[in-house]
Amino acid sequence: MTDETKAITIGGYLIDIEADLRQLRLWQVEPPDSAALASTEPFCFDTLTFPQWLQFVFIARMYELTESGETLPESCGIAPMAEEYFSGSELLVRPLLTHLASLDSYISQSSSREV
Repeated sequence: MTDETKAITIGGYLIDIEADLRQLRLWQVEPPDSAALASTEPFCFDTLTFPQWLQFVFIARMYELTESGETLPESCGIAPMAEEYFSGSELLVRPLLTHLASLDSYISQSSSREV
């Protein structure tokens, strides 16, 4: 599988995740301030909500990697964090969780096939 094919596939997942966040009304127009984005904690849990982290850190970085041709991650495990964050929520998050799990699986499987 070529890097270009992987980038296109990952881009498709990112578009789906963005659409899910928009449908859930969790997509923000204004980014958090630079201090909130500079957190060194996993998922910026001390400064951002999980949906903010997805939008302003994860999705932004993944688009940057795919567009620049930089090395893509060899594994991804975001779906479990999303499941934890949204547990007990009344939001209809199943499509978002499904897309995140599919992205996790795709990244991890595409890396293991190259070995």
